[in-house]
Amino acid sequence: MKTKIIAFLSMALMVCMAATGAKKVHTLGDSTMAPYDESATVTRGWGMYFGNFLTNGWTSINYAKGGRDSRGGYTELWQTAKKNVEAGDYVIITFGHNDEKNSGMDGYALYDYYVSIGDQTAAAAVDKRGTVPSTTYKEWLGKMVDEAKALGATPIICSPVCRSYFTGSKIRRNGRHDLGDDYKVLTAEGPKAGTKLAADDHTMNYAYHSEQLAKEKGVAFIDLTTATAELYESYGDTKCHEYLFDGEGSTHFNTTGALLVARECARLMKAQGVMADDIILPTDLTVTPATGDFGEAYKGQTLTKEFTLNGFGLSPEQGTVTISATEGITLSTNKMEWSNALTTDYAASTLVRTFYAQVKLTDNGTFNGTITVSVSNGSSVEIPVTAKAVVLEGGVEVNAYWRLEKDDSYELTGPATVIAQSHQGMYVQRYSNPSANTTWPEWTGYEASRKTQRNLLTGDAWPADEIDDNPDRYIQWGIKPAAGTELKIDAISLFACGCGGNGMCCHIYYSTDNFETRTTIFEMKKMPANNMQYVESKPVVSLSEGQELLVRVYPWYNGAATGKTICLSDLTIHGMAVDAGTTAVQSVATRSQQAQQCYDLQGRRQPSFRPGLNIVRTSDGTIKKVVY
Repeated sequence: MKTKIIAFLSMALMVCMAATGAKKVHTLGDSTMAPYDESATVTRGWGMYFGNFLTNGWTSINYAKGGRDSRGGYTELWQTAKKNVEAGDYVIITFGHNDEKNSGMDGYALYDYYVSIGDQTAAAAVDKRGTVPSTTYKEWLGKMVDEAKALGATPIICSPVCRSYFTGSKIRRNGRHDLGDDYKVLTAEGPKAGTKLAADDHTMNYAYHSEQLAKEKGVAFIDLTTATAELYESYGDTKCHEYLFDGEGSTHFNTTGALLVARECARLMKAQGVMADDIILPTDLTVTPATGDFGEAYKGQTLTKEFTLNGFGLSPEQGTVTISATEGITLSTNKMEWSNALTTDYAASTLVRTFYAQVKLTDNGTFNGTITVSVSNGSSVEIPVTAKAVVLEGGVEVNAYWRLEKDDSYELTGPATVIAQSHQGMYVQRYSNPSANTTWPEWTGYEASRKTQRNLLTGDAWPADEIDDNPDRYIQWGIKPAAGTELKIDAISLFACGCGGNGMCCHIYYSTDNFETRTTIFEMKKMPANNMQYVESKPVVSLSEGQELLVRVYPWYNGAATGKTICLSDLTIHGMAVDAGTTAVQSVATRSQQAQQCYDLQGRRQPSFRPGLNIVRTSDGTIKKVVY
């Protein structure tokens, strides 16, 4: 019997996937290129839109992540990407923003220096990101180039997009990634401030050294630094920030900015003969995305999707665009006022405009509809819309809950395995209320005295120049299915706030592949102090046996500060456990429902049910998986 039970538990379904032969462009970069969840933030990366300018048969895969320098690009992003790179593919590589950490010094070298002199406090405070333009920056970029070539792919080096740092009407030197006016050098005696370099001295110019590497390696170089400087300057300081950026500084784009940069990269590639026959630069009206696949959600949920109208060289030079939708779809330009039709004007033959569509899943199954965009000249574009309602039933409820009031203990109900809270580059400072005037959402009924977990980064001092994730600093929790089950996650929620000042920022993500990819569920910059924010996501996620769902909070602070904490409370991961095979997982309330024969997951006979998942053989010989 033991052998039979073990054999039963060991059965697996083998799925073989044939290669499709699709041609791919892989994009590697930092937050200016990265994908963002349109429901969580207005920030967009230009890599999200590069595929809009490729002909049919090509697909663009965006591996970029915020906070990565060229070292992280190689050790993390490239290690994921190269599993999918095939001969004939293209690989676009662009880094620089986070390579400037430590004012032009190499982060690992700086860390090693402090360790060598026995200053563990200074070592712990070092941000290990950052490279030297002429040495380690080129070395890490070069590794990606060489390995892409070895796989039969064509690497392309892009210099980093500018920061919109204006002096008068021009982008100043550090905005173009040249630190020649203010940099540091690591010497045998420690970090030393550099002497200001002449304007034509490119020693500390990351964009220049990326171009030199491209020449040395014999690969295409796309000068996005110069191209974006010219783009920003054509708008001027005020309008550039208003029209192209996300309202959170001078680095990250909104939809319009990201789309224009993606188009500029495609235009420059085509002009140089790189993928010239496979790049399209449409001059008529197009809509991004061209199809409205809203994906899956649970019945009763409302899904929102962002679309962008873009046209260059439109005729006539000015006109009106009308957007209408079939029943069940509502439209908006601001996510506040919704209707079945919208109009927008354009001028100077150019249109870049964002609108949103909503679908509420009131019925089971698949929803189908259409959005129609019509131009006053008589032309029109139709966008098919689909969404699928998922009903979660037939399993056993699973709920993992971390109160985070006095320790990191958790409560678990249902068949699952919890991955305990852990810290990377952070620690728990203490458990207390954020402050005497803490504000919770009114619907919670919580008092200001309610205690939370206060977390601080290792070394206690927040660096001055952070604008995004530090990949080496996060707080993590997780869950995975019990043996023999599939776990369907339908809710993730928690509370978060900054304590001690209004400068706390954070991203919160979940991932099912150990953060090779991730989904944003919350982003907030300059969080109001002591004002608890409710974070909630309703994902449609199925975890197979052995697969994990991880939730991470990545905090940083807006400016140099000491002792500021991020406060967390009431993390919940909820779902339903169902059988991973062909038999149902049943819930048993009393021992009177016990079967004639009961076994644990290792096939050992048990005298009675034990808490959790049990294997039973009933009197008619049927084998079932039962939760007690």
